[in-house]
This record gives sequence, C-alpha cells and structure tokens, in this order.
Amino acid sequence: MDNSNERRRQWIKAHPELVVKPSMKRRKVGHDYCSVAIYMVTLCIAGRRPVLGTLHGPDANHKKPWVYPSSIGAAVKRAWHEIPQYHPQVRLLGFQIMPDHVHGIIHVKAPMPRHLGFLIQDFKKGCRDAVKSIEPNGEILWEEGYNDRILQYGGQLDRWIKYLIDNPYRLWIKRQHPDMFLQQTDIVIGSTHVVVMGNRLLLEYPEKVAVRCSRRLSEEEIDHECQRYLSMAKEGAVLVSPCISPGEKEVMGTAFEAGYSLIVLIENGFSPYQKPSGRQFDACSQGRLLIVAPWPHHDDYRKITKKQCEDLNTLARLISDGSWYTNK
Repeated sequence: MDNSNERRRQWIKAHPELVVKPSMKRRKVGHDYCSVAIYMVTLCIAGRRPVLGTLHGPDANHKKPWVYPSSIGAAVKRAWHEIPQYHPQVRLLGFQIMPDHVHGIIHVKAPMPRHLGFLIQDFKKGCRDAVKSIEPNGEILWEEGYNDRILQYGGQLDRWIKYLIDNPYRLWIKRQHPDMFLQQTDIVIGSTHVVVMGNRLLLEYPEKVAVRCSRRLSEEEIDHECQRYLSMAKEGAVLVSPCISPGEKEVMGTAFEAGYSLIVLIENGFSPYQKPSGRQFDACSQGRLLIVAPWPHHDDYRKITKKQCEDLNTLARLISDGSWYTNK
C-alpha cells in the first residue's frame, strides 16, 4: 500500500459521503423502502450480550457448528416467522440467529403501506411480547435501528442465503482458531498455492470487485475511478487488487483510509515470523484486510515483471468472482 496518504486524505475530505461511518445502520439514499425489493436485515442485541443462544461445534446430530437458541432466542425466532401474519406483502427467505444478533432476508413482494422501518419496529415489539409470554420478568433489549442491504434476485440472493447459513461456522472458526489472523498456507486459488495473512473470511464474502486501472489514466480519471470503486465499496463490496498501477494504488489506498475491507495481493511473500505491522495490524485485527502472497519471500529488491503483474491480476479476478475457492 502506498504510504503517501495526504492526497488521499484530501480526496476523502472532499468526498465525505463515501467514508465509512461508525454506524452500519445507513439507509440507501433515494430508495423507496415501501417498494418491492429484497432486503437482508441485521439486528443486534444492545451491548452485544449473547442472550439469544449459545454456539456449539459439530456433533453427532450437526455436521457444522450451530447456535442453540435460548428461550429468548426461540421467542425471537417465533416472532420472526410471524411477520407475514401482520405484513402480508412480505415473505421470508432466510433467517439466522446468532448469540448476540440476528440476520434475516425479507422479500417485499407488493408495495407496503409503510416503509421497512415500521416492519422492523413491529418485529421488535413482537419479540418483546413473545419473551414476556414465556418469561414474565424477561426482556430483550435491541440496539437502536437496524442494518439493511438491498439484494438482487439470482446469484446475489443465493450467495447471501448461503452466507447466513454459514454464519455459525465463521464464528466457530474465529473462536477455535485465534491464529487465523496469522500466516495461513492451506489455500489454493485456481491452481496457485498462496499464503495469506489477515481475515481469510474476506475470501468467502459474497461481493468482491477486482480493481483494475490503466497506467495511462490522468489524475482526473484516477479521481473518477476512486469515486466509482469506493461507491461499490460503500454498497458492501470487498475491493481486490495487487495495487500495481498508480490508479490501483490510489483507489486501494484511499479505500484503506476510508475504512473499507480490502484484499491486497503482493509480489514479495512473508518472512517466516512476519506479522502485520502498524495500520495494517489494526486493519487485520478489525477484520477488514487480507494480504495474499502467491510467491516466497525474498530480501533483495526485485522489479516486478510483466508476467507477475498478469498473474497477480488473474488471481485478483479469480478471487473476485468467487468460483475458485479450495481449502486443502
């Protein structure tokens, strides 16, 4: 990543609408939340207290990790499935309960008289009533608001349904393998063995975009590409690039400064005990950076070859389309 950050900071200052904000509860500007659409919504328990259930690893009855709902979690699940009784314009396409939050996919099949936020309010009220019915002194406190993502039919919807199903697995991996943010060597992209450092779960994220910029772009054109790619990142895409051309470096560096999730490919590999340092360490610990190295580490300076550039761009494309994934 280019260490010259001042220009990027100035660019970000000029485009505050593309900077990641602390809250994930942003609505899409200009979208009619009463209209026909598919939404993935996320609601979290206040303080992220694990009151909805407990995570269990694979056992005789479950091939994959799973969450066993508490009595409160069971009441929440019941309230979720009752949503269409009160909002006949919707159908439910997916649901996943986690210890401290829930994900659900809602298909609004006909225009609603009130926007999505009212449906979520009704669901939260239904949760409170359901909990009271089984535990008179019980209560459930949600964080204020909710996060939504607007999904498309077909591949994107299918990927997010799978993402929900696999959520307990990802949490189990994080808990069972705290070293996952260190060097990992068991990944093959296409036919290339790679070493990765950082949050490898970014490889499985449903939406990834390969960043490609010609070396011949002017500064004005690079600014345009920054805005285009950061707009995609704002919509939830993970940006993938070897950061070779000036434009690619500028896009990825600006996205890093703005707080987005990145997969960066590097020519020089990792030394045996190397760990992320500085701001890359912070980004890895936040789960928003993965560094991918297809070749061994070397101490001497080597100019990257045209063939290596082509290979790195091919790997970036394979990672972004998501069809390559093999775990040895």
